[in-house]
Order: sequence, then C-alpha cells, then structure tokens
Amino acid sequence: MLAVVYDPRYHTFDSWASLMCEAYAGQQLCIPNESTDWQEWAAGLKAIDVFMNEGIPGPYNFNKWQDWAQALVGAVNQPTEPMR
Repeated sequence: MLAVVYDPRYHTFDSWASLMCEAYAGQQLCIPNESTDWQEWAAGLKAIDVFMNEGIPGPYNFNKWQDWAQALVGAVNQPTEPMR
C-alpha cells in the first residue's frame, strides 16, 4: 500500500487533517475539531503502519503543523530511483 499525503498548502489544520482521516478511514483516526492538539493527532497518524518505515519526523520537533506536514510530504514522496 502506498502512502497518500495531501499537500498542506492552502489548508487549515482541520481541513487537511480531515482529508487525511478520509484517506485512512480504516485506521480510525480522530476527526479534528477546535480542541484537537495537532501534535497528538500527528503522532497518531505517524503510528499508522503504512507510515512506519517512511522516516517521518516526529511532530513534537515542530512548532507549526504546516512545517511538520510539509516534512511528511517530503518523507513520503522521496524518489525511489535516481532520475535519468
């Protein structure tokens, strides 16, 4: 199974995280609301089996959710073969 990560640009945390919840509905991530701590939510996403071997940085190393989400996109979308 390939990991799917939506580009966080132009999203609020709630809208981006809701898309991620939809993509991984079988994992039963909590749908964020105004009281959701983004770092705790992100730690739950990071624990999903499809992300376990992706080298995803921990959310507690970031102050802004957007910075962590961009790092997530970068970790998941790394090229697997050199471009020719």
